[in-house]
Amino acid sequence: MLQIEGMLVSKLDIDQKNSLYYEYEKGKQNTYTYVFVNALTGNTSAWNGVIGKSVKDKGHGYLTYNFRGQTNSSFDESINLTSEIIISDLLKLIEHLNLKNIILCGLSIGGLYAAITSLEKIDVKGLILINTLRKPSQRLDWINRAMVNAAKLGGSALIMDMGMPVIASPKFLEKVKSNALDFENYKPLEKKDGILKLMEGSLSANWSFDWSKISVPTLIMTGHLDRMFRVPEDVEELVKKIKNPIIIELPSCGHLIPLEEPELFADYIIKFTQNLN
Repeated sequence: MLQIEGMLVSKLDIDQKNSLYYEYEKGKQNTYTYVFVNALTGNTSAWNGVIGKSVKDKGHGYLTYNFRGQTNSSFDESINLTSEIIISDLLKLIEHLNLKNIILCGLSIGGLYAAITSLEKIDVKGLILINTLRKPSQRLDWINRAMVNAAKLGGSALIMDMGMPVIASPKFLEKVKSNALDFENYKPLEKKDGILKLMEGSLSANWSFDWSKISVPTLIMTGHLDRMFRVPEDVEELVKKIKNPIIIELPSCGHLIPLEEPELFADYIIKFTQNLN
């Protein structure tokens, strides 16, 4: 356990082989705690910079953590890292820290995990979905399975290099291109690798989730330049099922809104909680 400028950096030990790395900033009294849920290939760095500072400056708390299989979180190589495990782990962490006034915020499939978690007996006041809404289809299944195969061949670097032009804005491509498209970065993932196990486990994710069960205020953020996962008519149909949606359309962003425009993203999520009051 480590304290860094008021932030608690620690691990929650689940058992001898499994643990969750997390960073927790406690907010002031009667404020909210944002719980950030990663995408499969994400980590805490997506949230703990500009976004975390903005949240903290407004007096709110936040929790960011890594799934089993992601950086600094350990896992038993003999188990499958399924969606059920990820959701169960999130609940364990919320209970461990005794979090109240929670705003669950998930990127991509992390939004699905957050939505499912929000239905449990925890003190959730709001939900933020970032490029999450999608319907099960042959197209989606094809993309997901192709990404698993690509990871086996060239790791997460190959996945990102192939996908980035159709999920991110030109501005973000310019920002990351110096570290991209280097053939030496393509390293096959072994069967026991955490990211591969997470990707394989995600193939059984419940994209048929009943969104009409969501009753808490829900901020839905969609980047128009996400040309891989965004199907506009599907998003529109699913939004109608959610009882209290607030819709933010971002024509200049792609799939990775918190990384592409962190200041703008932080402004939107803080205004969301201000409106809850």
